[in-house]
Amino acid sequence: MKDICRLVVLISGRGSNLQAIIDACASGKINGKVVAVISNRPDADGIQRAKKADIPVEVLDHTAFPDRESFDHALMQLIDSFSPDAVLLAGFMRLLTTDFTQHYAGRILNIHPSRLPKFRGLHTHQRALEAHKKTHGASVHFVTDELDGGPVILQSRLAIKPEHTVETLAADVLKQEHIIYPQVVKWLCENRIALQNNQVIFNGHALKTPLQLDDIQTDF
Repeated sequence: MKDICRLVVLISGRGSNLQAIIDACASGKINGKVVAVISNRPDADGIQRAKKADIPVEVLDHTAFPDRESFDHALMQLIDSFSPDAVLLAGFMRLLTTDFTQHYAGRILNIHPSRLPKFRGLHTHQRALEAHKKTHGASVHFVTDELDGGPVILQSRLAIKPEHTVETLAADVLKQEHIIYPQVVKWLCENRIALQNNQVIFNGHALKTPLQLDDIQTDF
């Protein structure tokens, strides 16, 4: 069996996707271990999730740094001190510099609450409703220096109902996030996905379009 994949998770808030990954590792569905959780906000709720799971927690407050570059440099040093195989953004609300994303190229993932490239950035659920979209969902992608612009690996799809509000739509999409993010992390830990020439390689073949949750046999 492949050595256990060492994961560092970056958070800024409640950490529900962090919890999904912790649970998947604990159950053995992911051959990995969260070796550290790093938050840029001292009051992030996800810190308590990590502590409850006996995972080392580090807080690196971005407000203590004069600029983005110095924060990212310090963050890279902190991450690398845990010798991770992969870095996972789980609600990490920071724009990352090119130096940072290139340092972890092919080893850094993010989960975004929309069907990228639609609705990059914030307030995705409100924007989907205001645009009268029929479907919504979430995406897991490799991280590049383009905001929510890295190659997408796996997406979910959700029909928007007339009764959906911003809050209920967010809750329904979050359930899908808790499936697709652990699934992609599992693939990464099994060396089934890679990033080559800004393209996703899955099981040795380049993906022309992102994988869709409806089309795969999920482990979650």
